[in-house]
Amino acid sequence: MSDNDPPETLEDLDKRLQQARNRQAGNQTGSSLEKEEMSGYSMAIRIGTEMVAALIVGVAIGYFLDNWLGTKPWFLVVFFFLGAGAGVLNVYRAASGLGMATGYREPSGGVVSQLNRDDAPDGASGNNKESGDK
Repeated sequence: MSDNDPPETLEDLDKRLQQARNRQAGNQTGSSLEKEEMSGYSMAIRIGTEMVAALIVGVAIGYFLDNWLGTKPWFLVVFFFLGAGAGVLNVYRAASGLGMATGYREPSGGVVSQLNRDDAPDGASGNNKESGDK
């Protein structure tokens, strides 16, 4: 804005803000669908990669141990199954969300706190702070 232009009125500013919000709301619906679709693809690629990588590492360790110790095919078989187990465990963790980002905390009032309240005797709670004990 130059010095010669008159200052904008609040109504003009309000209209421009409303137009920007409408554009942003329109873009969010399209991009959120794309994000959901891409997150499905990325999860499938991650699961496949986890499984293949664990098997490759297990087979490689078994192969090199067999060559080094001359025990073909015992270590290869053992580490194949260990790699498969590690791959399945990694896939389970990825699919169930156990590998959450640092700082993930279960919301208060979750299953554990509910179980503590249900198992406590009448008149007592599962939490020592509530009953006065330290």
